[in-house]
Amino acid sequence: MQLRSDNFENGKPIPPQLAFGAPGQPVMLSDNRSPHLAWKGAPAGTRSFVLTCIDTDVPSKPDDVNKEGRTVPADLPRVEFVHWLMANIPAECGELGEAACSDEITPGGKQEPFGPPGSVQGVNSYTDWFAGDLQMGGTYLGYDGPCPPWNDSLVHHYHFRIHALDTPSLSLDEGFSLAELRAAMAGHVLDDAEIVGTYSLNPNVPA
Repeated sequence: MQLRSDNFENGKPIPPQLAFGAPGQPVMLSDNRSPHLAWKGAPAGTRSFVLTCIDTDVPSKPDDVNKEGRTVPADLPRVEFVHWLMANIPAECGELGEAACSDEITPGGKQEPFGPPGSVQGVNSYTDWFAGDLQMGGTYLGYDGPCPPWNDSLVHHYHFRIHALDTPSLSLDEGFSLAELRAAMAGHVLDDAEIVGTYSLNPNVPA
């Protein structure tokens, strides 16, 4: 299988309009548009697709995150941050246009995110990040783009991956978690393809 985007090349920076946060003083909210993605070469027997986007470079401790006069060290262990989970994408779908699934930031999270007919979308990690925030707190479904710490010494990598499945649907409800998705997909993945975009809000660490 092959996965591509008209917005960025594999291993290259993601444009700010696709991000949750853009460079500012030190950061400002951005357009949060979902990227163009197109895939082909799915194996025979493909009956649906699953799309995921995960940042694998998120600091495992918040001690230094977004704090003046401090830097998130490069050797700090990193964890996953979910930006997008979508299952039950019809087998005839092979492309998503820019902004097809998100075209703004929704305080409190999108409750009915756009997607292909029949698809179902999971919860992303902004749900946990904004927990307790009176203005932004809520359940975040669908796509919400990059917003890495503005003082992180590492460039973040965003793994967009399309999975071809041998089943027309997974038994998942709107708002499913990454763990629930991985459990449901087990034994059903025929093939997958990935494109990785980079992003940084640290002016001293170009993406």
